[in-house]
Order: sequence, then structure tokens, then C-alpha cells
Amino acid sequence: MNAIECMVWNLEEVRRRSIILWESIPEAELDWKPDDDALSIKEMIRHVLDSEHYYHLALINEGSLPAYESPYDNRSFTTLQDELDFSSPYRNAFIDTVKSYGEEDLSQIQIDRSDAGYIRTLGDMLLRIAYHESVHTGQLLDYLRSAGIRRPKLWD
Repeated sequence: MNAIECMVWNLEEVRRRSIILWESIPEAELDWKPDDDALSIKEMIRHVLDSEHYYHLALINEGSLPAYESPYDNRSFTTLQDELDFSSPYRNAFIDTVKSYGEEDLSQIQIDRSDAGYIRTLGDMLLRIAYHESVHTGQLLDYLRSAGIRRPKLWD
């Protein structure tokens, strides 16, 4: 397995575990949040999916976008499956972009997110994208614990 294949595998594995978690959440609990300032469960799922699309565009741009019009704006969250179906073309395009890189690109391409406080190599950025989703998976596990909702076993 080469480095690009490892990156794709990691991204797919993180998403697989996220979906296990998301699918375990009762539909009636999707609006739950720990306090008024927090994202609800469904808002956090949407945030993960929308952020991945933004990151994909930032990879193509090799840096932050001067403006971002989210395809999720003005779209109601109806069901998890609808959200995943809507996100599928964006996810597939993101994975295809990652697969299109060569191993040398991981260290040679710089992603300039100076506005967010960093400039990183493509390889670093791809790991950050997966880490972002992983952090929110952990956050949602804590939400479920706090709400008294059964938590699925993610570590198979």
C-alpha cells in the first residue's frame, strides 16, 4: 500500500466509523444538544459533511477560499440517509481528488490557510481533514453519553 492509498484508507475508515455512530442515533434525538450554545447532533453531522466539501475545494485551490457558498445552505436536514445521499457526490469527488495525487505531492504541495493560522503540506492537510471528523465523532459519543443514549461499539 502506498502513501496515497493509506490516506484514502484512513479517510474511508474514519467515515465508516462516523456512519456507524450516526446510524445508531435515534431520529428523535437528532435535535439534542448539551446546551444552548452547542451544535445539535444533526448540526454536527452537517458540519462534518459540509467541512469536508470546503476542505476539498481548499485542496483544489491550494489554500483557503476567498468565498464559500455551501451546497448545504438553504437545505433542511430531513433524515440521515437523505443527508448522506446528498453528500455522496461531494464525498466521491473528494476521494477521487485524493486518489489523483502522486506520493510526491504529499510533501510538495502546500495548502495555504494563513487566514486560519497555518500553511501545511498536502499530506498534513489530508490527515487534518480526517482528524477533524474524528474529533467530532468523539464529541458525538460524549453527546450520547450525556443524553443517556446507547453508544455503538466503534472499535471493531
